[in-house]
Amino acid sequence: MKLALATLLLISMLLRSSFLQFAMADPPTVAAPPTVAASSFCDSKCGARCANAGVKDRCLRYCGICCLQCKCVPSGTYGNKSECPCYRDMLNSKGKAKCP
Repeated sequence: MKLALATLLLISMLLRSSFLQFAMADPPTVAAPPTVAASSFCDSKCGARCANAGVKDRCLRYCGICCLQCKCVPSGTYGNKSECPCYRDMLNSKGKAKCP
């Protein structure tokens, strides 16, 4: 009886480890880095958008994130968000506008 129980336990452990390896075998997907053209477009547009910002580095960071995702930045230093609905509608975790 003890030998059968030990054998059953050993077999179940081997099966679990093989299923665990299959489940963990897929590497995480990594998004492709932005192209040079997209980042230079965003850098120039966000530089103009954040020219009068009080906290310029934060403005440039969030504007860059929004630009890469939306592929557009509204004109001017404030407002005009209707020109780019994706940029306008992007929200942060607190439900407020993410893009400057």
